[in-house]
Amino acid sequence: MTSVSSTDTSTATTTSTTSSTRKTTNYSSSSDIDWDALIEAAVLQKKLPADRIDAKITQNETKIEAYTKMQDLLGDVLGAAEKITGVSQSLSSQDDIFSAREAYLTGLGGADAENSLIVTAEAGVALQTYELTIDQLATSQKVASATQASNYGALGYSGTISLSMEGAALPTNSDGEEDATLLQIDIDDTMSLVEIADELNARTDYTGVTATVVAVSDTDYRLVLSGTTGADIVMTSLEGDDIGQALGIKNSDGSYANELQSSQMAVFTVDGVEVTRKSNTVDDVVSGVTFSLYQTTDSGEAISVEIGQSLSDIKDSVVSLVNAYNAYREWAISQQAIDASGSVSTDAVLFGDNMLRNVNSAVASGLSTVINKESMALLGLTYDENNYLELDEDKLNDALLNDIGQIEDILNFQYEASSSDLVVLRRNANMPSELTLDLTVDENGELTGVTADGNSGMFEVDGSRIVGVEGTAYEGITFVYTGDTNATIKFTSSAGIAEQLFQTLTKYTDEDTGLLTEKIASLETQNEDFEAEYNDYMDTVDAYEARLTALYASYQAAIEQAQSSLDYLDAILNTGDN
Repeated sequence: MTSVSSTDTSTATTTSTTSSTRKTTNYSSSSDIDWDALIEAAVLQKKLPADRIDAKITQNETKIEAYTKMQDLLGDVLGAAEKITGVSQSLSSQDDIFSAREAYLTGLGGADAENSLIVTAEAGVALQTYELTIDQLATSQKVASATQASNYGALGYSGTISLSMEGAALPTNSDGEEDATLLQIDIDDTMSLVEIADELNARTDYTGVTATVVAVSDTDYRLVLSGTTGADIVMTSLEGDDIGQALGIKNSDGSYANELQSSQMAVFTVDGVEVTRKSNTVDDVVSGVTFSLYQTTDSGEAISVEIGQSLSDIKDSVVSLVNAYNAYREWAISQQAIDASGSVSTDAVLFGDNMLRNVNSAVASGLSTVINKESMALLGLTYDENNYLELDEDKLNDALLNDIGQIEDILNFQYEASSSDLVVLRRNANMPSELTLDLTVDENGELTGVTADGNSGMFEVDGSRIVGVEGTAYEGITFVYTGDTNATIKFTSSAGIAEQLFQTLTKYTDEDTGLLTEKIASLETQNEDFEAEYNDYMDTVDAYEARLTALYASYQAAIEQAQSSLDYLDAILNTGDN
């Protein structure tokens, strides 16, 4: 904008800004009209619709922040529930806390169970107790060379040897073919003891033999070869110098000159059955269970190994769920707060919000679940006066020791089928509490048809699988039928506290399709539209201000021109009077 000037020496100074900083014009004249105030008042009036749009943007931003906080806190509750139920809808994954296994060891007859044995078990393995005795640990053969005066000086030996472990299969090359050359090591006369060790270790993955240089003194260095447990080292000279004899590892008859430790098998018993293995880590005796042997047991001693559920992990999961819920509850209460004047608190951004109300109702419904007359009270949980959860750890500990099955029922998804030939492979969020499946097979025993409560078209057959049809209430459910005759099978299921929270909160917090995700995205899109509308309107306001400024500047100039003329006439008249 240009400054406005009169025809005499008086001037009008203008300072201009745009958008949020408004234009201000200060006029110096004899006029008593406050043009700046007039322009400001008119512009503010014109800007009111834009201010209302800006207020909507601010309100949406505040709601987005609140919904994001809600999503995060509910995500913590969901995470705690998932730890209990497992993150997968597939029941075959066995990733729920009740499928986790822990080995409890007890020394019998004075056995030192803690230092003798470590046992790990995969999820879902049978709950069982085993009794072990450890008679002998597996050891690896260790052989040493003769004394060498230097560890870095060239030894002058040249030849090719082959190293392997007795009874080991030949290694395979990149084409998957057995290749004996992978066991061969070439030694040349420039190599030192350390370099020979490095060359041997470069083939360890194939040979199973590791090499170490031991410095006995400044003039006594020895090469020590160690094999894998339970087998002897096989060292063969193929061409050139007999490197084994040259280094003093082998005698002329092929025997080892200095065996530091002989190899032996691990020998132990499981429930009285003797087992021998080359390794002290054994994972092929009991399916899904690994025994790591560290110390033998004496005569009359044994170790009791109980494979059970991980009670400490189950307890920690319940505690985590309580803590996550209470954190969410604290925030939810803040959204219902009333201040001292009886008005809604400024922090209660989602006061009366339908989604908040629905979530609170769903969470409360999940926590109030009753299965077989048992409720969260079985877990030692009660509400305080503000509906925070309180945990009685003594009661929870007692239930873990005595009612673990009922704890699983009150927390997780459970089902029963009238035939063991029917199992659930996948579940959905709305599993039927009762369902009757009529199954038809052909003369070859192949499953051909299924009806659900007498209705066809609810499931489709895929081999032995019974898959819920997309668009029906059974979408996402998969049964497996292993029978080979027609059958009518009654199915019942129940969803415990953690299962209900898992299914419900997933619908709200899912990062891609959750209702909160969609709500936040909707508000962000709305704000983008509001911001575009605001900017368009402010362009109009700026143009309006510019027109007013120019108009009032012309008025001021006219007034100042008139004043100048009047002053001129007054001067002439006053001159005439004199």
